[in-house]
Amino acid sequence: MDIKQIQELIKFVSRSGVNEVAIEQKDFKITIKTNQTPTVITTTVPAAPAATQVLSTAPAAQPAAATGKPDAAAEDSSKYITIKSPMIGTFYRSSSPDKPSFVNVGDEISTGKIVCIIEAMKLFNEIESEVSGRIVKVLVDNASPVEYDQPLFLVEPM
Repeated sequence: MDIKQIQELIKFVSRSGVNEVAIEQKDFKITIKTNQTPTVITTTVPAAPAATQVLSTAPAAQPAAATGKPDAAAEDSSKYITIKSPMIGTFYRSSSPDKPSFVNVGDEISTGKIVCIIEAMKLFNEIESEVSGRIVKVLVDNASPVEYDQPLFLVEPM
């Protein structure tokens, strides 16, 4: 199964209202689950574990350096809600370089509003806010690698 087929399958599943689809072939398995939250994709390919380990260890140094910034504001951030990355991938603030950012500091957001895109395995996943409020701080630079559960935004609840 190639990327175009996977993308078409994701679009079909999201439009059909089906909650879960699982496909297994000889050495390929994909499960797509949907709810009112973003699409979750689970894949298993025999050669992928070695590549995945390389990807997950390389960006690990980045969050350690990046966490120095939020620590300085940790006392102030106790009243804020953190929007965290639901997956490993590359963080993008807009859908393309020539488009405006989905959200900026000071913008009011509501539940379900797209706040960023995370690219994982050549698939662009729109990340929706699960909270309503005002963006106080963007914690990740555009086109930076992110880890699972890494803080992306600080939101002041409204």
